[in-house]
Amino acid sequence: MASSEAQYESDDGMDEFMDKFKTERYKNALPEDNWEEEFNKIPMFMKTAPEEIDPQKYPELACLQAIIHDEDRPPEEQAKSLKDEGNVYFKEKNYQKAILSYTAGLKKKCGDQELDTVLLTNRAAAHFYLGNMRSALNDAAAAKKMKPDHLKALIRGAQCCIELRIFAEAMQWCDEGLKAHPTDKKLLELRAAADKHKRAAERDARKAKAKEKKLHSQKETLLAAIQASSSFQSGKPPRRGSDSEDEDKGSSAAISQLSLDGLSSQEVTGAQVFLDEQGSLHWPVLFLYPEHQQSDFISAFCENNCFLDHLAVMFGEELPPWDTDRKYHPQNLQLYFEDEQKDTLYQVNPETSLLKVLQHKRFFVKAGTPSFIVLVNGSSFCKQFLTGKKIQGL
Repeated sequence: MASSEAQYESDDGMDEFMDKFKTERYKNALPEDNWEEEFNKIPMFMKTAPEEIDPQKYPELACLQAIIHDEDRPPEEQAKSLKDEGNVYFKEKNYQKAILSYTAGLKKKCGDQELDTVLLTNRAAAHFYLGNMRSALNDAAAAKKMKPDHLKALIRGAQCCIELRIFAEAMQWCDEGLKAHPTDKKLLELRAAADKHKRAAERDARKAKAKEKKLHSQKETLLAAIQASSSFQSGKPPRRGSDSEDEDKGSSAAISQLSLDGLSSQEVTGAQVFLDEQGSLHWPVLFLYPEHQQSDFISAFCENNCFLDHLAVMFGEELPPWDTDRKYHPQNLQLYFEDEQKDTLYQVNPETSLLKVLQHKRFFVKAGTPSFIVLVNGSSFCKQFLTGKKIQGL
């Protein structure tokens, strides 16, 4: 009977409580207008951790942080808490903060090798996703040193080596891992990938070496052709003294020190002398028109061709727009090359081949590009330009 009355009183009390609950608002409820924002401040329900933890704004989170970093707790417990904190940052892809947490955990020197191995491996992963491959490899190596059969460290080390293109080392990491984990699928995949990349890199290296050898052979052939035809003189005129003696020494020195680096044209095209299949040299050639401060560039002038062949094309039916007086016709033009050392102009017959001019003892190729001055015969500028200069024929 007593129990029946107690039950009745309890029911009455519950009914009274429920009636009150229906009519009165719960005083500690979350505000309706921003309940989601306030809900996100509760550590258990946070989607992302804030960059800075303000105790006023995040009191519960600040309390948890204080517990994590409580220096009075044992080092192992602190290190584990920092590991967990780093894992939270890692899941949020905040790898920089994850690294800081893992590093702080390692600094506790808790003495637990298993925990330190995990901290190192996790930090290696964070470094890996940031692209810090060398740091990630160092952490993986340190973890492997503590625990040689740690699977995650072995996998991470192999991945880092592949990214760093040190494929032989990647295969070594995989081989070490497969001794302890012979059937691990990831290690087998990484080893196959490393082996494939290694063979491809070796193949590319062989191709590059063969290409370099071929280019070197072509250069040697080209230089030999230039030397055999004696069509190259030093880019710098010889010093004053006995003309014949200095010229012979200058030519000899030029040939002995000849290299393609000195034969590359300084024009924007980068044209360079080359040898064709018939054994003829082709030179980049520059024509200068001082009267109009203009120039023409021929990227491949065969040494067996004469100047008139090119002049007929350049000044054929269509004259250049800068020739407003229409006087630059092939039959009206005079060609010269300059010997700066002797302050002398040598006149070139337009029907002369380039090879004959290049073989002249006073012709000097500068910057890999033979150059010639073009003037209009009998023009007032031509007379003025030639006044006071020494003129010689070939």
